[in-house]
Amino acid sequence: MTQTPTAHDPARGQAHARFTVPAKHPMVTVLGSGDALLRVIETAFPAADIHVRGNEISAVGDAHEVALIQRLFDEMMLVLRTGQPMTEDAVERSIAMLRASENGEGDGAETPAEVLTQNILSSRGRTIRPKTLNQKRYVDAIDKHTIVFGIGPAGTGKTYLAMAKAVQALQSKQVTRIILTRPAVEAGERLGFLPGTLYEKIDPYLRPLYDALHDMLDPDSIPRLMAAGTIEVAPLAYMRGRSLNDAFIILDEAQNTNPEQMKMFLTRLGFDSKIVVTGDVTQVDLPNGTKSGLRQVQDILEGVADVHFSRLTSQDVVRHKLVGRIVDAYEKYDHENGTENGSRRNGSRGK
Repeated sequence: MTQTPTAHDPARGQAHARFTVPAKHPMVTVLGSGDALLRVIETAFPAADIHVRGNEISAVGDAHEVALIQRLFDEMMLVLRTGQPMTEDAVERSIAMLRASENGEGDGAETPAEVLTQNILSSRGRTIRPKTLNQKRYVDAIDKHTIVFGIGPAGTGKTYLAMAKAVQALQSKQVTRIILTRPAVEAGERLGFLPGTLYEKIDPYLRPLYDALHDMLDPDSIPRLMAAGTIEVAPLAYMRGRSLNDAFIILDEAQNTNPEQMKMFLTRLGFDSKIVVTGDVTQVDLPNGTKSGLRQVQDILEGVADVHFSRLTSQDVVRHKLVGRIVDAYEKYDHENGTENGSRRNGSRGK
């Protein structure tokens, strides 16, 4: 993108900038269908005047805001050059990253373009990639460390990104098998009253893992890979007594392990294997008085070499925007009322 240097008007305290979009990039890719992307930018910078004429975009306003708008369009062009389209969500996240960097809240050199163009896995015409800075750092940590804990609220991509990295490792022959496991703990329901065999009873607990696999692999190949033992999906209890070599192992919903189960699972680590543990410590479904192994392990293993804790927040939620607001509202309620998940810590309902 060709830029005109920012001009300042000291008398009015305003700055002016102009950008020229190269002809190879249709303006609809920059502004969005029906100017949807432009509206996102205008909403984020309400005090700036942004105008479009032909393939030129101009911005007038506070010098700090205009400089951010310049950086934003630079990052958008870098993303578009890779052939990846910009979306409203990507623009909003880019603005949030740039503002965090400007405010000194960012602690790394990653740019929005670097985050949004990092491909993990391509399958059936879609590409899985991180969408936030914390997600990128989580994915990078999985590459660098043997054991990684992904801790954060629902919708932050903890399990999904770990699954994508597992499939990538299998396809690139870094490992020979994938093992996916969850503790079979009820969230208010009773497992024993479900109809069917043991496998039919535990299937609902493992179904989210199957669903993610179907997003990442040819569905017809999954039964064959599972029959061959290349992919194993099993309750956590099935891990006891095993040594897992040459495998990518994911423990999901780890907040529902007790300390003994967490220790048992982590000590299954064999040679040339990698472990990713995911969970949300604000959604513990264990019986009252049972300590969460995921909460305790942070105190035990924090700082141990080759073990990494990635912490995601409501800002990393990639589901409906309302999910992030719900997470924040529950955190605020718990902080103000001394509760966990809206309930008193001794098990009685919060008022």
